[in-house]
Amino acid sequence: MTGHLLALLLAACTGSEPAPAAAPPPPQVGVVTVASSTVPLSTELPGRVEAARVAEVRARTAGIVIERAFREGADVAQGEVLFRIDAAPLRAALARAEASLARAEASLLQATQRAERYAPLVETRAISQQEYDDALASRAAAEADLAAAKAAITTARLDLGYATVTAPIAGRIGRAEVSEGALVGQGSATLLATVQQLDEVYVNLIQSSSEVQRLRRAFRDGALERTAEDAVAVTILRDDGSEFPHPGTLLFTDVTVDASTGAVSLRARVPNPDLDLLPGELVRARLVQAVAQDAITVPQQAVTRGAEGSSVLVVGADGLAAVRPVQVGGAVGETWLITEGLEAGEQVIVDGFQRVRPGSAVTPTPWP
Repeated sequence: MTGHLLALLLAACTGSEPAPAAAPPPPQVGVVTVASSTVPLSTELPGRVEAARVAEVRARTAGIVIERAFREGADVAQGEVLFRIDAAPLRAALARAEASLARAEASLLQATQRAERYAPLVETRAISQQEYDDALASRAAAEADLAAAKAAITTARLDLGYATVTAPIAGRIGRAEVSEGALVGQGSATLLATVQQLDEVYVNLIQSSSEVQRLRRAFRDGALERTAEDAVAVTILRDDGSEFPHPGTLLFTDVTVDASTGAVSLRARVPNPDLDLLPGELVRARLVQAVAQDAITVPQQAVTRGAEGSSVLVVGADGLAAVRPVQVGGAVGETWLITEGLEAGEQVIVDGFQRVRPGSAVTPTPWP
């Protein structure tokens, strides 16, 4: 006890003080060094699948259906027989037309012979000019009757051919709209079935007009470059988020805005060899409409978004953390496109926010 007091008295006499504790090192933070690059900007749009071709099979002649020759929901080839209509009345109509043709040919022969006999007689005044003119008129009328009889033959043969209803295109046929025994084609072309080509489909997309205008302004100002419309690849996303394995291509973008929805229509063509996409199905499509040159992107977790806008934490040349307001252009994968506020070469803090206060010193380390 006495020794301890003696040591304190000696320290007081000499004026020495205990050494202060060492300051902790600046906290480590994960950073990325900003670099500019060419970035394709993708957009996801809602869409609906539509068959590439749709053919309504209709009755082109009147009669009773006597046979349905296909299985509903099956794939049919172009020209394959689908229905047969009772052809007996049509064969009878063809026979009548052929008889009328024979009668017209006989009448023309008779009128021609009469006109040929009258020709020399009118020159010798053995008959009057009126009689000769009547013979010529009779021959002309007989020629017209013959032409009408030939047209009737053609019509009768067409009607007889229409009694066998075939598929106008190859594709998948739906349900039959009529059954055997139905009277079809009476006064109108009765719908019999519908065939849809599904090995290639259209996807009709919609995009808000405001987004279209924003893109056009960016193209006009040179901030973005337009992707050639015939080179825009389209990736279809199913309702479970999975990607359809066959990419499509953008066909066109409409030039008018739908007054009821305020949207612009786009159409893509997508191969569908396995017939997985069905008409009417709702899907989403990812497509690249623009490319940003010398673009700057940062990981999404580096950006703080609040009521006052978006910002990031950067490490200055003095090693101090600082808040930097930025303008976010949109998502590019798992990064944000930064249109204003950052330059190539700057260090942005991505990891270790909880250990950083603006203006404090930090130790930057590369973020994986």
